[in-house]
Amino acid sequence: MKLTLALDFGGTKLAAGLVNADSREWLRYERRFSPINGDANTDLDIMRSLIHSLLQGETPTAIGVSFGGPVDATTGTVRLSHHVPGWENIPLKSLLEKEFAVPTSVDNDANVAALGEQHFGAGQGYDSLFYITISTGVGGGWILNGKPWRGAVGMAGEIGHIVVEPAGPICLCGKRGCVERLASGPYMAQNAKDILENQPEREDGQILRNLVGNNLNLLTGQLISEAATKGDNLAQAVLQKSAWALGVGIGNVANLINPQRFILGGSVTKAGEIWWTVLQETARFTALPEVPLEIVPAALADDAPLWGAVALAQNL
Repeated sequence: MKLTLALDFGGTKLAAGLVNADSREWLRYERRFSPINGDANTDLDIMRSLIHSLLQGETPTAIGVSFGGPVDATTGTVRLSHHVPGWENIPLKSLLEKEFAVPTSVDNDANVAALGEQHFGAGQGYDSLFYITISTGVGGGWILNGKPWRGAVGMAGEIGHIVVEPAGPICLCGKRGCVERLASGPYMAQNAKDILENQPEREDGQILRNLVGNNLNLLTGQLISEAATKGDNLAQAVLQKSAWALGVGIGNVANLINPQRFILGGSVTKAGEIWWTVLQETARFTALPEVPLEIVPAALADDAPLWGAVALAQNL
């Protein structure tokens, strides 16, 4: 039996799946959250335990890895993680090949998820698409002429760091007003927290305050969405700003490259109707009228990077 092992090192979670070479269903699958104060070694230890739990003594023919951060796909070296310390210049491909003695391929999560959607999801039948993940961060992966396009040094697709508001808040990357700084889940929570702390007299964030019992440190992107659905005007404003920022980014990318389809995955895409409506309207307004614009949710949901890791390992 030819087995493919797929691994996903995310910003906040780790997942692993085992599949028969010609199957589209997991033989075995496990997922675990990363500890808050963890580092690269913690992530590797957790992933090892997931791998051994899945393999149960069997040996895969290949391993595919999705990593949440910049990767040199040629050498399989992780450049860094923006969310987990200790990943600077870690030769992940070499580590895994040494430990498990099978061919291993490693790439950035957005590139890998694009592959997953192309072969198993909403990108089937399309030869040009842009996959965007909006969760802990915002990243993108290209399929052009039916093949992954990584750019000159593997950095293509960084839509999260397109600047849409030059005077906006400072992003983790050091620039102001990036798409990621306005659209990602943790930053949406940060934006709501800043407003509530700086304007305690505001009444329009009351539903949000109640959801966290006035402990603003507990705010998450998911709670912003929940409060917005319940009619909290402040949460709705933060959510709409997120959708607006991503919409401007998508509209500009559509003008520049003109892919057949944009596929959106990640936790923030579950934010509800308001988010999707503002996103679609803003992207359409930003793109030229002559530029076709199709934006759809990922068919594989949170498993897009994992199925992409299968495609990567099998060299599809």
